[in-house]
Amino acid sequence: MNRIYLIIFVFAIIACKNEPKKNVEKETENTKDSLIFSGENHFKSIRQVTFGGDNAEAYWSFDDKQIVFQSNNKKWGVNCDQMFLMNANQTFTDSIAPPMVSTGKGRTTCSYFMPDNKHIIYASTHLGNENCPDTPLRKNGKYIWPVYDTFDIFVADLEGNIVNQLTNEKGYDAEPTVSPKGDKIVFTSTRSGDLELYTMNLDGSDVKQITNELGYDGGAFFSPDGTKIIFRSSRPKTEQEIKEYKELLAEGLVEPTDMELYICNADGSKLRQLTDLGNANWSPFFHPSGNKILFSSNFEAERGFPFNLYLIDIDGKNLERVTHSETFDAFPVFSNDGKYLAFSSNRNNGGGRDTNLFIAEWQD
Repeated sequence: MNRIYLIIFVFAIIACKNEPKKNVEKETENTKDSLIFSGENHFKSIRQVTFGGDNAEAYWSFDDKQIVFQSNNKKWGVNCDQMFLMNANQTFTDSIAPPMVSTGKGRTTCSYFMPDNKHIIYASTHLGNENCPDTPLRKNGKYIWPVYDTFDIFVADLEGNIVNQLTNEKGYDAEPTVSPKGDKIVFTSTRSGDLELYTMNLDGSDVKQITNELGYDGGAFFSPDGTKIIFRSSRPKTEQEIKEYKELLAEGLVEPTDMELYICNADGSKLRQLTDLGNANWSPFFHPSGNKILFSSNFEAERGFPFNLYLIDIDGKNLERVTHSETFDAFPVFSNDGKYLAFSSNRNNGGGRDTNLFIAEWQD
């Protein structure tokens, strides 16, 4: 969420450029489905949904009939990320665009369905400026991500009409997701001076801060029963790390290359670190059982890539690799019935830069 995938794409782009085509072909040898790599045993079948641009953060409606996602596919008439709506069984090409459900102004991120299946929430910078903001990717040789202070969270209907604005605090408000119980939203904000997690009601009321330790807390999701929250965090520890983190944040930037997963109760209590793997561990999502987390990581990668999907129990045990890509797999999201998994991947892009959406039939 929240545009971190742009930074990760840098790693993926390097991988795509340096990876010989014969190795990509080798990945798909002797598999039942050419889109499923050897060892991806949790995928019974897989379908590619988009074929161009950078497509990510695909989230299911509560009835699993539709999906909302963000894309910057210029052939769809956008210059930076906007929100698009599709039926769950649809596929799109460069020449056929799904309907846009954001304003087409500013930059948007992190859309999510509301429980009525008739509205979505998402964050947008359009009130600050109708143009796409600049997207710096490096500072002093390091990968960074901009924390736009013009992001606010909005509710829109499925025709793209904004019907409510949920946040209006100064600073960054973004990364909203809705509890499967349909009663709460969790989001990230800088209103305290740091990047912390907050919850609120569906109408924006009863805002409560649930994390309070220095570092970037974001990309949060509720468990299927709504009692827990999983999220990623960069927690600077040393004096130098703290200094660098605060200096970057003061400029509206974060460095997302060193993150671990944390889990807590929905009210922020019983917070604990789930992973201690090193590198970037992020885009976590609860398995339908509520007992496991599916997430993306490059902890096994010496050069920063590839990123693959992994399963881990909520007690931190039984780590299992799920995908076997040589480039980039991330943003895994289970359908509410647990039968399907939507995710983003660089697979099958001809060695180019496109990151597309895929839907896999899941099997435990």
